[in-house]
Amino acid sequence: MSEQDYEARLQAWAGRELVAERRGQDPVNVPMIRHWVEAMEDANPVYLDDEAAKATGRPGVVAPASMVQAWTMRGYAATVNPVDDGSSSGFDELVALLAEGGYTSVVATDSEFEFHRELVPGDHVSVSETVESISPEKKTGLGTGRFVTTVKTYRDSGGEIVATQRWRTLRFKPAEKKKPKALRPRPAINTDNAFWFEAAKEHRLVIQRCSACESLRHPPGPCCPVCGSFEWDTVESTGEGTVYSYVVAHHPRHPAFDYPLLIAVIELPEGTRLTANLTGVAPEDVEIGMPVSLEWLDADPDLTLPVFRPAVPKKED
Repeated sequence: MSEQDYEARLQAWAGRELVAERRGQDPVNVPMIRHWVEAMEDANPVYLDDEAAKATGRPGVVAPASMVQAWTMRGYAATVNPVDDGSSSGFDELVALLAEGGYTSVVATDSEFEFHRELVPGDHVSVSETVESISPEKKTGLGTGRFVTTVKTYRDSGGEIVATQRWRTLRFKPAEKKKPKALRPRPAINTDNAFWFEAAKEHRLVIQRCSACESLRHPPGPCCPVCGSFEWDTVESTGEGTVYSYVVAHHPRHPAFDYPLLIAVIELPEGTRLTANLTGVAPEDVEIGMPVSLEWLDADPDLTLPVFRPAVPKKED
């Protein structure tokens, strides 16, 4: 269906009945008025005191004008377990048409009331609703949508109009929001290995070296496993290596990683090994002994890690 056809179907709703006339469950009554004014902290005596109301020229107590909508609300039970009485068939049809165009979300934007007379205990109010207009498509902060304006007409049991309400909602296509990728799990950084992660932030792959016997060791530790010395410095790796072993992780999945996840033990030419991710290669193409080269993954502002990809063969002179 063309956009013109869809637009015509929408605009055909102008003037149509949305919700058939429906009577409120209870007539206007003083107990409900009392609950309302207490909740609203409205101390105007004309709502509960007959004498005070008569002193203003009224025949007796009146309901707050702003309660008019409350007299026709279905209540909690009818909202949770609605009975299909046919009164909302137009509403359901319009909602389905809007959903067909992708306008699946809704937010109320404004409401304008016009009150014709005050309601008094015993009035039994009914309400009907018609569509006044459906706007052209507009771009909003919530997403692209259409403003649907309807008019609710409130009547007493004699059919007299007691109030009208112009009610406007925005039916919109929710703007797609990209969720930020989850952070990688934080490494356990301590005084023995902090130097290694700091060097990684500078894109330097360093290896701890014993100052006494010059043995290399990784992961970092407080003392040399060969001679027991606590003195150490570092050497910088060339970043070349080979795959010593590897696994392909499928589960359990963590949102910070892409799967299948290649995790390898890389043997460095300096004589140590480290665990790192493999990138730029499919799992079925990984081989033990495969030459790899160092790359750096700046995972987030606080974490940089070495990763390895298949080495590019060197050209012969």
